[in-house]
Amino acid sequence: MDPPLTLPLDYTAIERILPHRYPFLLVDRIVEFEEDTRIVGIKNVSLNERYLARRKGEQPVLPPSILTEAVAQVGAILILAKSENREKLIYFREVERVRYHRPVHPGDVVRIEASVVRLRSRVGQLSGVARVDSEIVLDGLMTFALGPSPKSKGSPGG
Repeated sequence: MDPPLTLPLDYTAIERILPHRYPFLLVDRIVEFEEDTRIVGIKNVSLNERYLARRKGEQPVLPPSILTEAVAQVGAILILAKSENREKLIYFREVERVRYHRPVHPGDVVRIEASVVRLRSRVGQLSGVARVDSEIVLDGLMTFALGPSPKSKGSPGG
């Protein structure tokens, strides 16, 4: 059995839950966690991130697709942190009603909250909200399915 989570979860602890690694791991820490209910994560946006959209004469912007992925990763941590899900993979099947309210720039600290809308043994739906300075920058719904990890199917290394 996995030990209970001790908050805040740092980057190393997050790597023990998610399969993502740098530069694709987009969550810096988890600051709140209520099993099967909600989670809050932090994404610090830095000027040296390679995927920032840059236009001459304009401030760099975090692409909405990257922000959406960060929200999905926080939601995935909520689901995969549960001991019976630790050896599974999460697949986002649908992202719906996502609205982008304003750009996110280097120096912004994005507070991402994911809450369970519906949760069954292998499928569910999460509501995600990302904020900068209490102002909503993204909100939407994400539907996911859980599947076995490649390791649990007897592949090499598992």
